[in-house]
Parts: sequence; structure tokens; C-alpha cells
Amino acid sequence: MLKILWLTIFSATFIWSAIAPKDYPTWFLEVLPALIGIVILALSRKKFPLTPLCYFLILLHCVILMVGGHYTYAEVPLFDWIRDSFELQRNNYDKVGHFAQGFVPAIIAREIVIRKRVITAAGWRNFFICCFCLAFSAFYELIEWWVAVLSGTGAEAFLGTQGYIWDTQSDMLLALIGAIAALLFLAKAHDRQLQKL
Repeated sequence: MLKILWLTIFSATFIWSAIAPKDYPTWFLEVLPALIGIVILALSRKKFPLTPLCYFLILLHCVILMVGGHYTYAEVPLFDWIRDSFELQRNNYDKVGHFAQGFVPAIIAREIVIRKRVITAAGWRNFFICCFCLAFSAFYELIEWWVAVLSGTGAEAFLGTQGYIWDTQSDMLLALIGAIAALLFLAKAHDRQLQKL
């Protein structure tokens, strides 16, 4: 039942996202991680099923990616309203995405590291997970840079910097904060689900 619900939400969001997005090349680049993710989940589901918490977080991250792809991250309407209402300088939806880019992979990495018994000491495990998430975020920033260099004209829509000179650094900081927050607030719930596996 949960699998059907998960696939329904993913599919409905994907279809909605693909209908008349602001820019199809940018849309494709933004939703590509979600498509790669669902393929990996499908291939690994029988050999290495994840906890319900992991599946939920992955779905949430996919939805964030697909909404950002539909509008481009700099033009999500709710965050335009927030920008205007609170007299902010930019649409900060991309910051939600980068927080999730640390928050969600932290729990995925935690699950793999615990179940594969890679690192047994909790402190070292958390340190490794934060390093992994920060490295993942930095690598994504490199991908954004490469896409910007190769595509030229679509670079601003994909990068979503909105003139903010510290965009890359703040993106990585938010991913690190997301990873730390996930470890602090979800570890006990995650442990309970891991015990049921």
C-alpha cells in the first residue's frame, strides 16, 4: 500500500512538473536526480530495502526537485510571495533544496553505514556522514558550474544565483546544516525503524 502511495505521489508530481515548465532544458536538469533516484530505488529494492523513513525523505526530496524544475528554483510562486511579503532580496526556494540536499542524504548514508557496519562508533559515523553530505553538496555545485559553462544561455535559470555572490557557499552551508539537523532530530526514529529490518 505504501509503495503504491509513494509511486502515485512521485508520478503525479512528475507529470505535473513536466506539463509546460518554464524551460524544458532546465526542467530536465533539475528533475534528472529524481529520475536517477527512482531507478536506483527500483534496482535495489529487493536486495537492499530501505526503512520507511528513508523512502519518505527520498520522496520529499524528489518533490522539491520537481517543483523547482517546473518553475525554476528562482521563480517558485510561494517563495516569490514570501520574498515580497518579508521584503527579502531573493526567492529562497533553492535554499530549501540545498537544506534537503544535506538532510535527506544524511539519513540515506546513515542507513547504509549502519547496516553495512562500515563505522560502528556513533561519533565517527556522524562525522563521516556530515563529511559525505558536504562533499556531495560541493560536487553538485561543481556540476552546476559545468552545466553553466557548457550551456551558457540557460546557466542563470539552472544556477539560480539571483545575483547573490555567496550563493555557492551558502548552498553548501545549508546542506551541512541539513545533515546535522537530520542526525540530531531523526536518529532515534531511524534507529527504531532499523531494528525492525
